[in-house]
Amino acid sequence: MESVYVLGAALGIVGSVLALLVLRKGRNAEARKSKRAHADAQDREPPVDLGETYEFGVHEFTTHHSGESIAVGKVEGFVLFVEDVPKDVQVGDVVEATVLSWNDGRTSADATFERRG
Repeated sequence: MESVYVLGAALGIVGSVLALLVLRKGRNAEARKSKRAHADAQDREPPVDLGETYEFGVHEFTTHHSGESIAVGKVEGFVLFVEDVPKDVQVGDVVEATVLSWNDGRTSADATFERRG
């Protein structure tokens, strides 16, 4: 009977190790994909121009170091951080914002809210 318990424990350990390896491989693939997308963004010209207004959907909100809520959206995959967004704007809402400045490496930009799209 003891051998059954030992065999069961061994199979449990082997199964756990295999599950961890599969999960780790998935996370590594995500990290590689993210790193590749970032490198590609650094190699291309931004698809937006300073001073121009663009319409896009809000993907998420983040908190600026000042405590202000900043909307995050994308134009042709290019990330815009939008300030002065009304509190009732939610993820998925379409907004228009004017691009103010580039962020480090010109891989994203800061913008200011103009109106709902």
